[in-house]
Amino acid sequence: MQPGSSPAVAPFLRTAAAYAWRLLVVGTLVYAVFALLGRFHEIGVALFLGLVITALLRPVADVVTRGLPRGVAVALTMLGSIALVLGVLAMVGEAVANDRTTLVREFRTGIDRIEHWLERPPFRLNPEALTDLQSRIGQFLSSHRSTLVSEAVSGAHHLVAVLATLALALFSAVLFIHAGDRQWAWFREQLPASVRGRVDVGGRAAWRTFTGYTHGIVLVAATNAVLVGIALWLLGVPLAVPLALLEFAAAFIPLIGSPIALAVAAVVALAAEGPLVAAIVIALIVVIGQIEGHVLHPLVMSWAVRLHPLVVAVSVVAGSIAAGFVGAVVAVPLVSVVWSAYTALRAARETERILAEEGPGAQGAAAAPDAPDGP
Repeated sequence: MQPGSSPAVAPFLRTAAAYAWRLLVVGTLVYAVFALLGRFHEIGVALFLGLVITALLRPVADVVTRGLPRGVAVALTMLGSIALVLGVLAMVGEAVANDRTTLVREFRTGIDRIEHWLERPPFRLNPEALTDLQSRIGQFLSSHRSTLVSEAVSGAHHLVAVLATLALALFSAVLFIHAGDRQWAWFREQLPASVRGRVDVGGRAAWRTFTGYTHGIVLVAATNAVLVGIALWLLGVPLAVPLALLEFAAAFIPLIGSPIALAVAAVVALAAEGPLVAAIVIALIVVIGQIEGHVLHPLVMSWAVRLHPLVVAVSVVAGSIAAGFVGAVVAVPLVSVVWSAYTALRAARETERILAEEGPGAQGAAAAPDAPDGP
């Protein structure tokens, strides 16, 4: 080493340092994005719901547009969808109201039945322990009544936020359905010319994946809800329609949502119809889980990116830790969209590399038939 010269740095240390500062920059950006989303999570949820509504209703609006102006077709599609959702909710509310008295009576009887069942072998629980548990629950509710009331009052403020989020979601969905193509073209034109092509490729791939995932998960959720509703109705379990609707909503959380909803149905069946029917419902959990995992998801989710089950599980858990229920719902489509965009960009770079190696003539021949089509 010459006097005054800096010591030589091993190549692997130089490479590690180069990757380290890049990872720090990426980590800082990711943290900033999550902090921003946490600060304005209502806006993020509203835009996500708007994209979901757009993915579901834009094909319908495109069909209606064949006979009507675009604005009228979008308005009719949105109003018809809102009427359909309100009708389903009204039907569920009526079912709950009709079965409420019967369910309360059967639930109380079922609680007594469960207590007697726990007192017999193999559990042999002390009856005084169960009575003490009931008294403790009553004391807890009495001592925390003011807290529960304050939570209910604060829930009114949350209701306003929920309504505002839904209003923003519907407004954004109307704009996306009516002129989403022009909005995307405008956004693309604001970017530097050197990155417009890559952004367009990644954005189109991401949207195809998102729409495919949305259509697929809705179809899976609807199939699960129909199967659960029919099974519970045949078994005589009360509130079959609300429980089927709960299964529909829970199916949007892959892997864990459907078993949790069916576990709730099993508890209702245990309280209302006894252990035998509850055991049948538990068997139903296994059957529907097998149908969903081995038939519906491989068949339907082929429209979207096929993620490894471990990636799905880690995404759901990470999303639930970061943002609760909303994070668990958003995690899998977000990972699917990011992976799809990355795959499309990698394929585009590989194609550009191959064309560059083959020469300008091959580039012109390959680019001619691939004129960009409209979104």
